[in-house]
Amino acid sequence: MNVKLIAKSPNKIVQTAEFLDVLSKCIASPDKAYSLPPACYSDQSVFETEIETIFHGSWISVGRADRLPKSGDYRTLDIAKSPTIIVRDKQGKLRAFANSCRHRGARLLDGEGTCRVIRCPFHSWTYQLDGSLMGASKMELTKNFEKSDHGLIEFEIAERLGFAFVCMSDEPEDIDSRLGDFEQLHKSWHLASFTTTRQRKFKVNCNWKGFLDVFNEHYHLQFVHPNTISNVYETPHAADETSGSYASQYGETSGTGGLLEGQEEYGLPLIPNLEKKLENGVRYTWVFPNMAFAIGADALWIYETYPLGPDRCEVHQTVCFPPETIELADFEERVKYYYHRMDAAIQEDIPALENQQKGLSSVFARPGRFSAHLEANVAAFAKWYAEELL
Repeated sequence: MNVKLIAKSPNKIVQTAEFLDVLSKCIASPDKAYSLPPACYSDQSVFETEIETIFHGSWISVGRADRLPKSGDYRTLDIAKSPTIIVRDKQGKLRAFANSCRHRGARLLDGEGTCRVIRCPFHSWTYQLDGSLMGASKMELTKNFEKSDHGLIEFEIAERLGFAFVCMSDEPEDIDSRLGDFEQLHKSWHLASFTTTRQRKFKVNCNWKGFLDVFNEHYHLQFVHPNTISNVYETPHAADETSGSYASQYGETSGTGGLLEGQEEYGLPLIPNLEKKLENGVRYTWVFPNMAFAIGADALWIYETYPLGPDRCEVHQTVCFPPETIELADFEERVKYYYHRMDAAIQEDIPALENQQKGLSSVFARPGRFSAHLEANVAAFAKWYAEELL
């Protein structure tokens, strides 16, 4: 266990033998494992620990790279108490920086947009798109001041299959070792070519893990979505064996999983060159820790979660399609039905999640057992998470 990091927590539940014993029971196959201790969804000290051990030490998903197509395009986000800038530099490379001026720490950029340089709104220190300090007026009397010593704090960033990942660790693990066979398992869908057509953000009063739990399991469909998507999905196949820090499970669907029941007439074309066996199904993948996506025969929809506290998170929803689909004359009309399906499902999930959060916050809440087949991705994440903290 990383005692150095855990010792910083405001209280000590994560250091107790009882907590560690319960957490260790998650490290098993889905048919034998227990779910994560409820404290992992509600306790402040666990929250602080996972910020330091997972979010500041692992590769974190930060959305689709195509959202920043041109030099100077940027977006900002808060990754677990760490304001961050993602920007494409003049050479076309994605960069990730701490969103904090090297003078006296002011936040540099907000929202998203395009810039030629990064300029601090407080004292106008100016940085190139590669993070180097190019302008710091009225510093002539400061002894031994070198602009080269005061560039922006930079993080590692990588692109794989069109997804962007950031690592804040001083010693980041190799991204390909982290992802293992991720690219190989998803090669049939040609994900790198997909284009983002919609992105929205919203906040939910639940733990960040809880949101991704529900996206990745089949068990709740008939109870939470009885009239919207329950009948679209057939019982999924057995979970795939993966070699990276992710879990994935495929299942057949009645039509596309990207539309509500009864709206198949608005379906968009299949992904070009898709294998015949994948034309009626959806693969659900959870890239640990904070991104999950579904890739069907026609569309890709993604959720990233960013923790705001033990019982609150910000969620980013992204919807993507192949460029050939987007070029269709009636795309804008037909895609509305896909967006409606995403929103309708989330509107049903959120009350269930917020209700679950209240139950998880009870001092009498205890870990449960998994439906091994229907909650396989959730069990795989619980195993990974427990191994990261122990």
